[in-house]
Amino acid sequence: MKKRIRLISPLIMILLFTSFSSESRTEVIVRVPEKLLIKETLHVIYPALPADTPKEWIQPPFLGTSVIGFREALAFKESSGDYFITNTLGYLGKYQFGIGTLQLMGVYNATKFLKNPALQERVFVTNLSRNKWILRRDIPRFVGKKIKGVEITESGILAAAHLAGPGNVRKYLRSWGAHDLADAYGTTISHYMGKFKGYDTSSILPRRNPRVN
Repeated sequence: MKKRIRLISPLIMILLFTSFSSESRTEVIVRVPEKLLIKETLHVIYPALPADTPKEWIQPPFLGTSVIGFREALAFKESSGDYFITNTLGYLGKYQFGIGTLQLMGVYNATKFLKNPALQERVFVTNLSRNKWILRRDIPRFVGKKIKGVEITESGILAAAHLAGPGNVRKYLRSWGAHDLADAYGTTISHYMGKFKGYDTSSILPRRNPRVN
């Protein structure tokens, strides 16, 4: 009798597992949110890359229209994502900051800034918060409208402020595009408005005179 029970027990266990798996097997459809879809190839340099390490290109996943996508798209336009570059006009790093802007946020050592990717990322976010505070009245007033055929979005405004400064962006908006300043390389406010429109920058909070921690 005991021998027969030992022989039957494995069969009973197999039947139980089979019944559970068949009952719980349901088709699951996973849909990726629109803002996480990759819509273009963005090459960046990995943030933890030390200054003395050869630069390696990577393609990060799922940037889409998220705030990270905005950051990396803007960085690629500014410097091809290179933390350690200085351009012909003396602008520094991945996001091409000038010395004057860095000093507004409490960064006074350009060499340290250029060698520190983590500091550059903090400065970028801090500057976005600063620009968003300065433009806090203009953003809700103009978002959704069109200037020179380009829809105005918050991310476009913040990108243009990074290019030309928030004061010039305010003049551009309030003049309905008449004050379309260009940088030394000929890139205009209106170009950045269109190129960087539609990203989700809602997680960036406006801050008055923020300093880098």
